[in-house]
Amino acid sequence: MENERDYPIFTKEMKKTHTILIPTMLQIHFQLMINVFELYGYKCEVLESESRKVVEEGLKNVHNDTCYPALLCIGQFMEALKSGRYDPNKVALMLPQTGGGCRASNYIHLLRKALKDTYPQVPVISLNFVGLEKDPENGWHMSMPMIIRTIYAMIYGDMLQTLYNQCRSYETVKGSSEKMLHKWIKKVCRILRSNDYTVTKKYYKQMLDDFATIERSGEKKIRVGIVGEIYVKYSPLGNNHLEDFLISEGCEPVVPSMLEFILYYLVNKVQDAQLYGRYTKATPVFQMLYKLFLAEQKKVMNVMKEHGVFVPPHDFEHLLESVQQYIHLGVNMGEGWLIPAEMGALAESGTENIICTQPFGCLPNHIIAKGMSRAIKERYPNANIIAIDYDPGATRVNQENRIKLMLANARVSGNL
Repeated sequence: MENERDYPIFTKEMKKTHTILIPTMLQIHFQLMINVFELYGYKCEVLESESRKVVEEGLKNVHNDTCYPALLCIGQFMEALKSGRYDPNKVALMLPQTGGGCRASNYIHLLRKALKDTYPQVPVISLNFVGLEKDPENGWHMSMPMIIRTIYAMIYGDMLQTLYNQCRSYETVKGSSEKMLHKWIKKVCRILRSNDYTVTKKYYKQMLDDFATIERSGEKKIRVGIVGEIYVKYSPLGNNHLEDFLISEGCEPVVPSMLEFILYYLVNKVQDAQLYGRYTKATPVFQMLYKLFLAEQKKVMNVMKEHGVFVPPHDFEHLLESVQQYIHLGVNMGEGWLIPAEMGALAESGTENIICTQPFGCLPNHIIAKGMSRAIKERYPNANIIAIDYDPGATRVNQENRIKLMLANARVSGNL
């Protein structure tokens, strides 16, 4: 039985000997995140393999009815272990867990089951903030300073992602945006070594000034918002490089910030306490973190508005207020009310072409995203929303053809 711990754990001693492998998702953010982890003595590596073997290993080890992100994450781990690139005796695997009703909370059990026969010595680390794994011998520990540093890495990552997408869609010198991105990833890694978060405004301004030097055409392009389940929304492996495809079709991808999901997660913890009386010792901590990072988001928005060159992210407080005309805040299973909130904010701000990415069979996405699309369209008649399912049986050609049809409708209607 797993509750008797018949599986290995990541011990304090392994911190010196083991490399922690992390599945791909946010390409920019994760580079900054592992830099933070390394500051605390952990050696980490983000897996980048996207070969067909990833899907094949996922299908071997995960039932096809289990959602696509689980299949890809576990497939990536198994492909890495079987590739010969790593010593199974000196690696650990890390899986993020939200702790909600989403099936993602059970990935870790599926992964341990997949490892049991072939790599029983490989420990699995749960990256969560709600104490899902409370083994006293566990060598993975996130202190409050480490958590705060990690979230600041996400905020800097959001800024870089936003500026990168707003530049590379229009750059006149191919590769100039990517060059600037790499320059700033290195610089932010150095910045995160400091505990001084009072100077973030200075660095935001420097980022804006540097990216504004990139030569861009004044061409008007279709802006396409990307919302949906967190993994396939952000992961190029999960969404078949959706952002790159949109740019190749002459569009500008508009991807909501990771900070929106973090704030959504934090405010839901507070909401649950108020709605269901689930007050715990952690409730005040969630409230404190929510206020801290909401203030940081407002700082980002104000700096970008003052700069005047780039479009700032959505105001989370406005999302919180406006979405209640469509759905109750208690609907927070999976991405819950965040999906219609982001669709509404995109349509309201002029990004009326929206792709809702969802793993096939993901109930929160199918019910909430598709169910709320009609409500969004009723309020914003020009909203051009399409839901794209991702799973092993869905062909990339079919997905891209459906997106091309959406873009053709946008061009005919002048919905730019």
